Amino acid sequence: MTIYLLNTRLKFFVCISVLALFNTFVSEGQEAMQFRTVVIDAGHGGKDPGAVGKTSREKDIVLNVALKLGSYINEYLPDVKVVYTRDKDVFVPLNKRAEIANKSKADLFISIHANAISTPKIYGAETFVLGLHRTKENLEVAKMENAVIVLEEDYTTTYEGFDPNSAESYIIFELMQNIHIDQSIQMASLVQNQFKERVGRRDRGVKQAGFLVLRKATMPSVLVELGFLTNSTEEKFIASEKGQTYMASAIFRAVRAYKEEFDAKSTMEDIARRADEKEAQQVNYRIQVASSKKKIKEGTHIYKKFDDVWEFKDGERYKYTTRCSSDYSAILKSLEEVRDQVSDAFIIAFKGDTKIGLTEARAYQKEQN
Repeated sequence: MTIYLLNTRLKFFVCISVLALFNTFVSEGQEAMQFRTVVIDAGHGGKDPGAVGKTSREKDIVLNVALKLGSYINEYLPDVKVVYTRDKDVFVPLNKRAEIANKSKADLFISIHANAISTPKIYGAETFVLGLHRTKENLEVAKMENAVIVLEEDYTTTYEGFDPNSAESYIIFELMQNIHIDQSIQMASLVQNQFKERVGRRDRGVKQAGFLVLRKATMPSVLVELGFLTNSTEEKFIASEKGQTYMASAIFRAVRAYKEEFDAKSTMEDIARRADEKEAQQVNYRIQVASSKKKIKEGTHIYKKFDDVWEFKDGERYKYTTRCSSDYSAILKSLEEVRDQVSDAFIIAFKGDTKIGLTEARAYQKEQN
């Protein structure tokens, strides 16, 4: 009975989460794409210290890095708005963090953390995107980061029965494919490249895992693990002013590169969209040369007479045209030549892909001109 109730809650949780993500994607997809806002999330805080090393706490390190990152963006990317989920030592519930990003209509969500593990020799930086863990190690990272919800009041209700310590609860992430997965992986890869090339950190790669802080974010999102506080050498580095400056600078460079790619792609997509819109309103004239109840096989009949034959369906009939021009005078001259091959050929008009009457077509062109 307990398992049945848990599965029922999980299914409901998945349906609601996926529906919310889909609705947001549809509404945002209708707006012009511009990189305007980044939300920076310093993990843990307040009563939640996060991972604890010999001399440092995760909540302090990640806040320092988050604030440095934000200052770099403000200075070098002044057209980008920076929003923090926290800018001081306070506790912020996991669901509120993504909520802040969604309300800010962010174009990118970056959650910053530091890691810990039972094996002190393990070290290096890694960046996660939302998804189902592929290894037990990734699951353990997600469990550790998600465990913070037990500090929240009535967390079983807030997170629909999700148990951060139960492997079964993470099944939901198999169904919750992030619609921004490609962009998230792109950003994560940029971060890891900067860590490796600019800071000289060990690259532990881009990974997937079920992080609650990312589950309701409706934009490309990554969770950055700066390194392991359980490794004494790495702890000294990421807890130092120099280390935090380098790590923040690396993430900033990744954000800048992501923005450049985002803006370039958006510009090309905008050009293509405008071209499609213009084409959809463009009037073109064609010369109809055949009509048939059945498709005419290519290489036969009308195809033998003309090189440029275009087929379209009109009601129950297949119709065939040749020549195409937006200039009515030009199509009239072509008609004389075509009639040498098909004596009853005639001119028809299209607005985009829709057939319209000649009178309507010429009146529309006159109005546009």
